[in-house]
Amino acid sequence: MPPAPATRRLALLGLVLVACLGGIAWKGSQLLADPSIFPPDDFVEYWAAGRLNAHGQDPYDGNRLLPLEREAGRETDEPIMMWNPPWTLTVAMPIGLLQPRVAQLLWLAVSLALVVWSADRLWALYGGPANTRWVAWVLALTFLPTLFVLQAGQIGPFILCGIVGFLLAERAGRPWLAGACGVLIAIKPHLMYLLWVALAGWAVRRPMPIRWKVITGGALAGLVAMAIPLARNPDVIAQYREAMAHRTPEQWKSPTIGSLLRELFGAHRFGLQFAPTVIGLAWLAYVGWRDRDRTWSWAERMPMLLLVSFVTASYGAWPFDLVILLPAVIQIGAGLAPAGVRHRVVTAAVYAVINGAALAMNLLKQTSETFVWMAPSLLAAYLLLRPRRPTP
Repeated sequence: MPPAPATRRLALLGLVLVACLGGIAWKGSQLLADPSIFPPDDFVEYWAAGRLNAHGQDPYDGNRLLPLEREAGRETDEPIMMWNPPWTLTVAMPIGLLQPRVAQLLWLAVSLALVVWSADRLWALYGGPANTRWVAWVLALTFLPTLFVLQAGQIGPFILCGIVGFLLAERAGRPWLAGACGVLIAIKPHLMYLLWVALAGWAVRRPMPIRWKVITGGALAGLVAMAIPLARNPDVIAQYREAMAHRTPEQWKSPTIGSLLRELFGAHRFGLQFAPTVIGLAWLAYVGWRDRDRTWSWAERMPMLLLVSFVTASYGAWPFDLVILLPAVIQIGAGLAPAGVRHRVVTAAVYAVINGAALAMNLLKQTSETFVWMAPSLLAAYLLLRPRRPTP
């Protein structure tokens, strides 16, 4: 009797997996032996900061960071600073204890796994067909910001994991865990400032037990995340305050609308940096009042919260940070199953145009601030293409 189709598929999948693992092992040995292949980028800021803090030294001291970053293979005359708050060191310290090349490849592997896992769980969360879950993986890996964040070795995949973890825990009725996931989201809290405001308003309207479970879960996770770096370096909080007060990266032009306004109307008008943020807060206040009698669904609301926060952020919003907008991309993709051919073609075309333009700019080596168009374009695309049916 010939083997069943399911058995043949499993056997074929097993062969492909073995071949992939063999290829990864072969290429991995080459990568370990030759640092010129896939040289480190922003990853060195986390490795060096984690290494310093693990040895009780200032992780925000550029004079200490620079030699370590050069040792790791980053060709730079200026230190690449880790501006994330101290609880980020709980993630950075373990890799700081490893040799830089091993740490870089491990960081890449974990980041890739987090992006694919997040896309897979989002696909299920937004009602994507189980038999086409591979579409979520394809979307995640063809979304240009994913490639940006993996190449740079930035920390966006951990933030994305926190967002997805929060959505899954809240949907499963586990407010403790939902609150705890906020620690990962808070690695770059300014990028999702509307999420914090919405979370505070949502918690106030929850029954007292749920409210305190969310708060307590977040507080306990935050205390643990702070206790770990403090155990090795009791002065790390003061060192972070010192760096933020006296060594901020004023020369960087972030791809935000606020930075563009200052470029157009005068860099000395610092208040313009926050003008879009005021608009974002006004939008959230309007939405909260308009929908005050509706049941709040985090899965339904999260993509817009992320998009509007990102578009109106006062700082940051770098091209690699856009990976945290994957919930919007996956929600649209998952909603295409019942859509007509025309809608699918339009969606694919819009996705290709946005990613193609970003790829072209990257190949032409355009600077980060020129990507200011990308987040507003993704917001406009989402408003045009998002599913009109409620999230399951």
